[in-house]
Amino acid sequence: MDHALASRTTVLYDADCGFCRWSLAKLLARDAERRLRPLSLQDPEADRLLGPMEHGRKMRSWHLVTPDGTLRSGGAALIAVLRLLPGGRFVAAPLAAFAPLTDLAYRLVAENRFRLSPLISAADSARARKVIADRSDRPAVESPDASCSASAPQACGL
Repeated sequence: MDHALASRTTVLYDADCGFCRWSLAKLLARDAERRLRPLSLQDPEADRLLGPMEHGRKMRSWHLVTPDGTLRSGGAALIAVLRLLPGGRFVAAPLAAFAPLTDLAYRLVAENRFRLSPLISAADSARARKVIADRSDRPAVESPDASCSASAPQACGL
């Protein structure tokens, strides 16, 4: 693995979730220093990075793995990723001060992400896919299971 890749923080996201892709693309657009490496949860490398994490837990949240192997999930991952972005420390500070509320808010959004995904326009969804593809070192792996969708989020372990 090259040094530049090894020094990036990996953001693991659900490639089957339009809202997740859209949100990640917004963060990547602010990542001028290219510190973030997107990787879909459906990619086999995600299993290696997340270790023995149960599938349902893995799919209920996004996760952040730092170059030293530190794992953060949910609201804690949001705080950590914001700290890596220009100006993000100002947003991260109050979220960290109220970390339990940040995590609760994150969980509420995550539990409803398949309801939010249809609100993302086709053009915004296409832009998000492009931003992620341009920033990724691997093609996004989406679920081969068509039942893992907005109409059946429980099939995704949600």
